[in-house]
Amino acid sequence: MEKLTEEKDSILSLVKSPYIRSFIKKYKLGYIIGALFLILIDYLQTRIPIIIGNVIDGLEKNNISIDEIGNKAITLAIVAAIIILGRIFWRLLIFGAARKIERDIRNDLFEHLEKLSQKYFNNNKTGEIMAYVTNDLEAVRQAMAMGVLMVFDVAALLMFTLYNMVTEINVSLTIAAVIPLVFIALVTSKLGPTLFRKFASRQDAFAKVSDFVQEDLSGIKVIKAFVQQEKEIEAFEKVNQNYFKENMNLMKMYAAMNPVMTSIAGAAMAVAIAYGGYITVNGAITVGNFVAFLQFLGMLVWPMMAIGMTINIITMGSASLKRIESVLHQEVEIYDSDNAKSLDNFEGSIKFNNLNYKYPDTDTYALENISFEVKRGETLGIVGRTGSGKTTLVNLLLRLYNVDKNSIFISGTDIMDIPLKTLRENIGYVPQDNFLFSDTIKNNIDFSNGSLSMDNVIGAAEFACVHDNIEDFKEGYETIVGERGVTLSGGQKQRVSMARALIKEPEILILDDSVSAVDTDTEEKILNNLEKQRSGKTNIIIAHRISTIQHADHIIVIDEGKLIEQGNHDQLVANNGLYNSLYQKQLLEKMIDEEA
Repeated sequence: MEKLTEEKDSILSLVKSPYIRSFIKKYKLGYIIGALFLILIDYLQTRIPIIIGNVIDGLEKNNISIDEIGNKAITLAIVAAIIILGRIFWRLLIFGAARKIERDIRNDLFEHLEKLSQKYFNNNKTGEIMAYVTNDLEAVRQAMAMGVLMVFDVAALLMFTLYNMVTEINVSLTIAAVIPLVFIALVTSKLGPTLFRKFASRQDAFAKVSDFVQEDLSGIKVIKAFVQQEKEIEAFEKVNQNYFKENMNLMKMYAAMNPVMTSIAGAAMAVAIAYGGYITVNGAITVGNFVAFLQFLGMLVWPMMAIGMTINIITMGSASLKRIESVLHQEVEIYDSDNAKSLDNFEGSIKFNNLNYKYPDTDTYALENISFEVKRGETLGIVGRTGSGKTTLVNLLLRLYNVDKNSIFISGTDIMDIPLKTLRENIGYVPQDNFLFSDTIKNNIDFSNGSLSMDNVIGAAEFACVHDNIEDFKEGYETIVGERGVTLSGGQKQRVSMARALIKEPEILILDDSVSAVDTDTEEKILNNLEKQRSGKTNIIIAHRISTIQHADHIIVIDEGKLIEQGNHDQLVANNGLYNSLYQKQLLEKMIDEEA
């Protein structure tokens, strides 16, 4: 019993949700006027059988003139015209309001996703998130459009139709014909909780299909390189088969419900014809009334069936809203503290003060007891084995994750007290993956501003030593780079990504292994440009090649999350530790390559 109560509450979650109620309140005028048009149309529809019945009775009794028939025809034409116009208006108003709600929810969803921390995206797949803003949102829109429409339509049509059947035709005939129709509402309402579960399962299955396709298409080059097409096709067939199964489970319910509804409606019609024909022959009602009653009964079948359809649509919308709200209720973890204050002078001095950091939901320290300082205008080199925590260090500097108070200071201010906008506007970041948007090269470089001159864009490209490559493209800076920059080589992507960071002229520039895909000559040019053109500004360079960071003012060596060495190049070589070991190994590799 408790489980059934929970399921019914879930079905009603759409109308109970304060979030949805806020939108209904916002667009209530459209719903109210649309409902009034709908009620007017339903009322006019119930007048048509009466007019037709009166004409039939007049013809049977031979007491109606041609002029009267003509007037009735004109009346019917006017009613039909009003109905057509009314349907246009209520569709525009009710469906229009639902479209606006869909737009607003999608905006809210996207805005909230933009605020969520990296933790959320690490734990939730892109395809699943895409399902929220497509399929689930569509189900909510349908509930706010067809669902709301049917609620008003069913109520109005039932009221007007039953009133006319009772007052204009015959009470006993109305009761006899309506009793079978009540079973339609009972059957569909009982199936509501099961429908909720099956629709929720269908949406989950769709999310898995969406995620599988998104991930495979993103990694298509890897799949082909390892000749895994057949394996991936087989894996997709399993995921798709599960989606097919969940769809079929849902469709089986629909397939069973429709014939049942049709049978019950047919039974009601049979009762009406049998009993109605009997009382018509006995003179209790006229032939015109009997014809009008059959028309009313046809009108009544729709709202009875619509009760079930309304439950279905609202059930689906409720299930989808529950999934959407699960995202909207995700806590925003990275935000400005109450002590956040704008810096009058953001300068690039950095201090790490005994920093300790664990990733969420882990017990192992990714970084432990990290302490060092970088003065404004200095270049910091960071080196260490793969997975030692180098990227984690700069992620914390960008506040992609929160740190303890008094762990990191920039310009003498605790990083937790610096507004996120101020912090990130003053840091230029070139990540390892060099993500580019499916847009022109120009727009990718000018991403941080969007309105800089072509001279600024070209200047940044020249700084990053990628201008000549761009000029070689047929469309130059207007070249579309494709999804994630797939049409560019690794080195070109790195340098375009670097130009995007450089064009900001940030106080702090972070290069996370950002010249690994370029040749040594190009690397040397880029490093020379950094030294000449970023004088007085702070640079942080993470690298595996010692040659990349050996001229840095200060170098730190990280191993297994701990800072094990720091100093300049000569000091670290003389120290004969991990840094010297990596340096000597790379010197040997260089000598072997030169001899070869």
